[in-house]
Amino acid sequence: MRVVRTGLALAVGALVVSTLGPGTPSVAHDPATPAGRASAQQFMAQREPTQRLTAAAAATCVNGQAAGYPCRNVDLLSFLPLTSIGGSQANDIWGWRDPQTGKEYALVGRRNGTSFVDVSNPTAPVYLGNLPAHQNRTAVWRDIKVYRDHAYVVADVSGHGMQVFDLTRLRGVTTPQTWTADTHYAQFGNSHNIAINESTGYAYAVGSNTCSGGLHMVDIRAPKSPTYAGCVSTDGYTHDTQCVTYRGPDTTYTGREICVSSNEDTVTVVDVTSKSAPRQLSRIGYSGRAYTHQGWFTENQRYFLLDDELDESRRGVTTQTYLWDLADLDAPRLIGTYAAPSGVRATDHNQYVKGNYSYQANYRAGLRILDLRDVAAGRATEAGYFDVYPSSDSASMNGAWSTYPYFPSGIVVVSGIEQGLFVLQPRLS
Repeated sequence: MRVVRTGLALAVGALVVSTLGPGTPSVAHDPATPAGRASAQQFMAQREPTQRLTAAAAATCVNGQAAGYPCRNVDLLSFLPLTSIGGSQANDIWGWRDPQTGKEYALVGRRNGTSFVDVSNPTAPVYLGNLPAHQNRTAVWRDIKVYRDHAYVVADVSGHGMQVFDLTRLRGVTTPQTWTADTHYAQFGNSHNIAINESTGYAYAVGSNTCSGGLHMVDIRAPKSPTYAGCVSTDGYTHDTQCVTYRGPDTTYTGREICVSSNEDTVTVVDVTSKSAPRQLSRIGYSGRAYTHQGWFTENQRYFLLDDELDESRRGVTTQTYLWDLADLDAPRLIGTYAAPSGVRATDHNQYVKGNYSYQANYRAGLRILDLRDVAAGRATEAGYFDVYPSSDSASMNGAWSTYPYFPSGIVVVSGIEQGLFVLQPRLS
């Protein structure tokens, strides 16, 4: 049974969980629910040392291999080990293209900071330095998004808040530096993740010590002056979300700001157009759920792809991707489930859709690319992969943490927890 928290603090063992509104005591990765504890405990139990790797040059995927990595339809352009981008271990990754210079940059989250890497020449990436964690607060979970040439960095550790960094400061830099944030937002302490709707200029911190762990909304339209905008607390802890200005088939909500959230055991849809009066539209569970983790709309905003972080290890299945039809936002429907090929039992973690493809970071199975052209029929197929953890495709939380496929150049970057930064080139039809 899911625990939905209210405005009163709840004690679970020795842990204090969040209360409604900003400024309450901090906690990490929702220890108030069994699913939240299980996910965090499994991750920590499966931690491995950083792999001792060296930088790798470009290698074409030939006969299922590129520089020793299993692959299909994805070439290696370059690899930088963790020791070359600031050390510690990696977590989230995002990207930025400088609109003035056209240069492309990978923003790599690490346990003790955020790395900036110029990947404009993808076969020879250049590390430009580190933004240390706020007050040196090391965190297993760090997350980054970008709005109007600024990076917004959160971490699931007490007191971190949100760092704001002006990415245009990277222009002309050629040697690594230790950077400082331009602004710090302190209306929450820990936050598991952050989403940004770039068309409205609002950020959504999730899994924080505020808003019952739900959406903590921040107005970032003035990028260096973030201000608190409101809470979504009705459904308790939110693990991840995507917020869009809606242009999908449900014309009732055309032009509204809609968030589709992964809330541990449900897909929860909320209209957040009015920040002072958000409205939950639907809350739907599904058979076989273990930890509803993260998902992303198709580009037409009709279908939603969902990953569940614990179903593979709990049910002994191959990697599963749940395909939802959101033609009616008030009544989402699960229309199919993609199952990875036999032997690929990796835990799925984060995925992002670009064009007809979903780019998934599936831990030990690495980058997996799904072809979505038949999603209306409840089906998907695998179009390619690049396995950053060659020794195993089992359901353990090592290897690829996340991926970023939105560079105009077409390259894809992947963060390997124990490995480092992979710069890849898919070859898709």
